[in-house]
Amino acid sequence: MRYSNNTLHKMLKKIAFTVLIISSTLVTRAQLMEAFVHEGEFGVSVGAAHYLGDLTAGMKLYNAKPKFAAGVFFRKQFNNYVGIKVAANYAFVGYADKYTGFNDNRTKKIRNLSFNSNIWELSLSGDFNFFRFQPEFPEYRYTPYVSLGIGAFTFDPFAYLNGQKYFLRSIGTEGQGSAAYPDRKPYGSMAICFPLGLGLKYGINEKINIFGEVSYRFTTTDYLDDVSGLYAPDAFPADPNGNPSTAYLLQDRSYEWGTPIGIKGRQRGNSSQKDSYATIMVGISFNISSYRCPKN
Repeated sequence: MRYSNNTLHKMLKKIAFTVLIISSTLVTRAQLMEAFVHEGEFGVSVGAAHYLGDLTAGMKLYNAKPKFAAGVFFRKQFNNYVGIKVAANYAFVGYADKYTGFNDNRTKKIRNLSFNSNIWELSLSGDFNFFRFQPEFPEYRYTPYVSLGIGAFTFDPFAYLNGQKYFLRSIGTEGQGSAAYPDRKPYGSMAICFPLGLGLKYGINEKINIFGEVSYRFTTTDYLDDVSGLYAPDAFPADPNGNPSTAYLLQDRSYEWGTPIGIKGRQRGNSSQKDSYATIMVGISFNISSYRCPKN
């Protein structure tokens, strides 16, 4: 089939016009996307926390006892992918040897130690979005992300005996600070953590996001649960009447099962591995955006 020069000229004009319209639309949209700048966000979250350490036998989660956690944060975006986050979090953690089955670890079950602790944490993390995140545009309203940072937290483990609450750090359950063990110094109530997080966020509109995040904290302490080294029963002498002191009853609670196992020098915990804790959170955040006039 042959076309006349006039027909061919009209077809080429239509093609050129279509290409021009498409190109113009793409350029305009690109300029519009660059005009909207996602400066950052701030938000709140709630969820659950779980500790991992000497009482949980490492990383085992099959018998986890999660407790309450919450946090607030501010994130500053440097571009659509990279940001930095300042966060303040609270976590309530705890565990007990009684949750261990006799078939899993009989010695650990009989040891019968327990603790709870409030954790207050402040951290600084770098965030990386796997996808471009610009909630003003529907196709860029969601992204998985990963974060890694450093923080500091306070903790103060406690336990209950006969219904009464006792803080364990001041007791020195492994002989810390006692005359019998001058080389065992009391551990501090503050430690460093390294949060590693993985999350997914979705912008329900240009102003508000919802998200879910799992975060694991490596720490620099082995005393989050007040258990680390060796038994030191001789650090807690009996009272003048020959009755065991409260500190003695808290440092080795295996007597509740029968014959105490807390012999001097026997292993009470695993000092070669630091304690850690993890959180799983859901939350809402509010975007901070700006607009700059696109270039011609």
